[in-house]
Amino acid sequence: MEIKVADIAKLRAMTGAGMMDCKNALVEANGDFDRAQEIIREKGKLVAAKRADRETTEGSVIAKITDDKRTGIIVGIGCETDFVSKNKEFQDITNSIANTAINNVPADIDALKALNVGNETVDSIITQQTGKTGEKHQLCYYAQIKGEYVSGYIHMTGKLASIVAFNKVIDAEVAKEIAMQVAAMSPVSVSEHDCPAEVKERELRIGREKAIMEGKAENIVERIAEGSLKKFYKESTLLNQAFIKDAKQTVADYLKSVDSEVKVLGFIRFSLSD
Repeated sequence: MEIKVADIAKLRAMTGAGMMDCKNALVEANGDFDRAQEIIREKGKLVAAKRADRETTEGSVIAKITDDKRTGIIVGIGCETDFVSKNKEFQDITNSIANTAINNVPADIDALKALNVGNETVDSIITQQTGKTGEKHQLCYYAQIKGEYVSGYIHMTGKLASIVAFNKVIDAEVAKEIAMQVAAMSPVSVSEHDCPAEVKERELRIGREKAIMEGKAENIVERIAEGSLKKFYKESTLLNQAFIKDAKQTVADYLKSVDSEVKVLGFIRFSLSD
């Protein structure tokens, strides 16, 4: 059957798919717009399946905070090339998904995928983008955090973001500086007290192995390993790290100088390049 240019344009406006994809879908559907939309969605799923093993090291990472400053989320949408990540449509979709996340604060990434943006689920929107561009798109990260005050930071590249939760309201600039510290220094935990057990054991093992390789006496190997762990805490836990704006003091010292009662409850950080 003859497919009119106006019909192709209409389907393109409805789906965002390319002109030829719209024409082919309308031909296959015998001009039925509903069926044509289904065909385009199916094509997107097929392309997504074919490209499932591709790397998505480009994309966009967004941090958002609720108006009351008590909840924050980070959403990361990955794609294959910088060209696609800078496309306005890609940026708009990432923002709409991040807005959906902050408005609903789903429990996990699967719950976010199931939420609707307009008439489509987040998962469906991402699959359709894969079909449209022929390039893998992926909701590669979602996390949320709550506190009495939450602050976030998005790096200028748009591929790295961090959020920090505090036990009380503090100066906005101070809170942002701590979020920047998390982004820049990538700590493993707030302090040595909440450092994951597997990380602690790994560092102790590395310390022991190094001491043995250096020929240290067996009776001091454990002490050397403990010393290595303390050094690791200093370099890799937020409160023990040197403050990036003044290396003469730790983050803990800086916060204490601002407000002796303020505590960091937790943080989240995500980078597409990690």
